[in-house]
Amino acid sequence: MDMHGVRIAAVAGDGVEESEFTEPMRAFRDAGARVDVLAAGESKSRRKIRAFQHLDPSTEIPADGTIDDANPDDYDAVLIPGGRSPDMIRTDDAVLRFVRAMDAARKPMLVICHGPQVLISAGLVEGRRLASWPSVAVDVENAGGTWVDQEAVRDENLVTSRKPADIPAFIRESARAVLESRHARTAVTPEHAPA
Repeated sequence: MDMHGVRIAAVAGDGVEESEFTEPMRAFRDAGARVDVLAAGESKSRRKIRAFQHLDPSTEIPADGTIDDANPDDYDAVLIPGGRSPDMIRTDDAVLRFVRAMDAARKPMLVICHGPQVLISAGLVEGRRLASWPSVAVDVENAGGTWVDQEAVRDENLVTSRKPADIPAFIRESARAVLESRHARTAVTPEHAPA
């Protein structure tokens, strides 16, 4: 996959599941994408995000900026990894504005594990099919979505997965969604537009 020219916002706060954050970022960067780490929630003041490996604190990941300063127009997609982070950032108004703008523009939202908690708070789940960590399934259903027990689920611009074991499928489906979306947005240029 060639993702040169693609720019992805990776949005997280403290408690993010390390593998769900770093493995997709590494894969996208290795394919040529620019991935900006945007701190949200309490991690904004430090510009560092404390990652976890399940329940154990792990590394601190430096942020490139904060969600407050990010413009959705500058990005082709948003990555929302799981762990405890989604529950910590789902009340951050800047996060909710950002994901709503990305969805309104039909840009890919790449969401894994507990990440759908952010989408639920943003009011973006109703009528959608998505996967998540099993304990979030009831929240998805209560928000009007349909929970699917699959390693990667795509519903229009939304790509979701359940857990760290799904990361390879999540990366493949996410890359496909991003490249298809970017191609669709750049296919009609002014000189090729219908008269």
